[in-house]
Amino acid sequence: MKVALAGLGVAAQVMYLPLLARRRDLFEVTDVCDLDPARAEATGRLTGARPHADPLEMLGRGGFDALVVLTAGSHGALVAAALEAGFAVLCEKPLAYSRAEAEALRAGPLRAGERLMVGYMKQYDPAVRRAAALLAGRAVRHLGVTVLHPTDEAQLAFARVRPSRPAPGALAPWLRADAAALDAALGPDAPAAVRSLYAGVVLGSLCHDLALLRTFGGPPVTVDHAAAWDGPSLEVSGALRRGRYGLRWHYLPGHPAYRETVSVHHEDGTLELVFPSPYLMNAPTVLTSSSPDGAAEVRAVHRDVSEAFELQLEAFHALVTEGTPPLTGLDGALADIVAAQQIIRAVAGPSVGGEARDA
Repeated sequence: MKVALAGLGVAAQVMYLPLLARRRDLFEVTDVCDLDPARAEATGRLTGARPHADPLEMLGRGGFDALVVLTAGSHGALVAAALEAGFAVLCEKPLAYSRAEAEALRAGPLRAGERLMVGYMKQYDPAVRRAAALLAGRAVRHLGVTVLHPTDEAQLAFARVRPSRPAPGALAPWLRADAAALDAALGPDAPAAVRSLYAGVVLGSLCHDLALLRTFGGPPVTVDHAAAWDGPSLEVSGALRRGRYGLRWHYLPGHPAYRETVSVHHEDGTLELVFPSPYLMNAPTVLTSSSPDGAAEVRAVHRDVSEAFELQLEAFHALVTEGTPPLTGLDGALADIVAAQQIIRAVAGPSVGGEARDA
């Protein structure tokens, strides 16, 4: 399957390009694009792919089957252009900043929702798949998440990432589109700190945990409480279809390592997942399951070094070649945008308008 990449930053350099090279049995990278022409040309020399500095020009030229969208910001406009041009799309989260961008995809040509996969790699983590199987329809009493997030620099010190330096003129129209999407989502008068919390924290990181909520207990039914404070830190709680949830996300610049813990308490025991930094390829997520055996408690620990990003790419190949539905498509991504807007409304109250006011 011939693929093109748009955006050659951290995700491309650390995860996608190495894994696509590893899986030459499934993929051929034919085109790469970055708004920094030098970054595109350097990547083209390394991969043998055609370099581009304009993603729309790359779509117009074609010559590939599918697009992997790894750009910063909202992805709604680029995903829409790719689907309209007839390409299947794997889009890194978030799909979009606004509900309007996502809903426009539903109205687009070529049954766009059936050719779109949104990249929540943790859903493909073997520990998550095993946990979902062990849960097997049991009622979730409570699902709790705690994320301890150090600086990106600390997590990426090993990776030697080459930065992109696009010219201001090349970047400007995409920044304007992001600003317009945030205006639609939160209203034009939303404070800068609220816009940053929404785009950078909730849709930029916590959305992975919204996807895990959907996986284990369904999307949030309510957001009963949300608060943010210095750091930033964010806590959210509310109801699931069966049970309740609590999310805690902390930016801790001096913390020694990324750590994410997910605990699912159900009627017959507990499932606990501890995730490593997502940038460490093939580092296992540790799943511990606790269940009763008569009067005893049985604890089983599972570790699987299969790489979640690689399993996600395999699933994308299956979507394009066999029509196998992804774990998150348009509907799941839209549910996460709605939940993100409900969280921001609960945090910021009347200071937000736009879609979030009525989410």
